Amino acid sequence: MVLAPDKKQKEINMPLVTIDVIKDVFTPAQKQDLIERVTDAMVAVEGEAMRPVTWVRVMEVEQGDWAIGGQVLKAADVHALATANAA
Repeated sequence: MVLAPDKKQKEINMPLVTIDVIKDVFTPAQKQDLIERVTDAMVAVEGEAMRPVTWVRVMEVEQGDWAIGGQVLKAADVHALATANAA
């Protein structure tokens, strides 16, 4: 919870969006873009007043600590999937 920056100092429940990704999948610029787009999505739903209180955090999971369907994934696997899907 944070206080609104207006004179009445109302409480605002801030949204916190956590995005888990495999380490080294996204560049710093891609993470920044992701953060901006997620913030914009929250503002589209909740209104512009939510922009200054919307928290977005990108949590990087170590390679080898993430699996899907019983298969451990690494950044190279994700990059290969992205390349294959782009073709």
